Amino acid sequence: MDVRSEVPGDDAEVLTVHRQAFGDHGTVVAGLVDGLRRDDPGALSLVAVADGAVAGHVMFSRSLLDAPRRLVDVQVLSPLAVRPAYQRRGIGTALVEAGVRLLTERGVPLVFLEGDPAYYSRLGFTAGGSHGFRKPSLRIPDAAFQVRRLPAYQPWMTGTLVYSATFWDHDCVGLRDTAASEGTRAACPGMPDNRPA
Repeated sequence: MDVRSEVPGDDAEVLTVHRQAFGDHGTVVAGLVDGLRRDDPGALSLVAVADGAVAGHVMFSRSLLDAPRRLVDVQVLSPLAVRPAYQRRGIGTALVEAGVRLLTERGVPLVFLEGDPAYYSRLGFTAGGSHGFRKPSLRIPDAAFQVRRLPAYQPWMTGTLVYSATFWDHDCVGLRDTAASEGTRAACPGMPDNRPA
């Protein structure tokens, strides 16, 4: 497996990965990917290639932390997906860790996400509320609102996460259906059935 930056020729395969991994929500997630590509040209988009094809994909895009001192540029990890046939092989972990290394080199202080704490806690993410961060929507379960503090983080950087408009435009914030409210399913970027171990 090789992890590298997404290139224009990967577009179709990346969208297929998300459609396969997210099932019923795949079309919504694919729309979010296209929207982030358009709206945030500086987004970090990485793919994992296995057996000559794109097996996994992750995006990190710019959002803001509304801190008392000033707005802080932060990143949101979303979406992350691995083709079902390649799940539970460490591809998701490799994608996240590669992205975090690059963001650390760029001086990014914080990476936020909505996701399954059982999965993301293994990757250094913890509940955002326990660090004084406020979630951008009441639809996000407290446990799903997570953060990873990077070396550029400073203690004064606290406040409310403000998602980029793209997440709102695609209605990809918080839980979506009854099963989600029971903690088992969410649309992007929350807690999907896909847990790319």
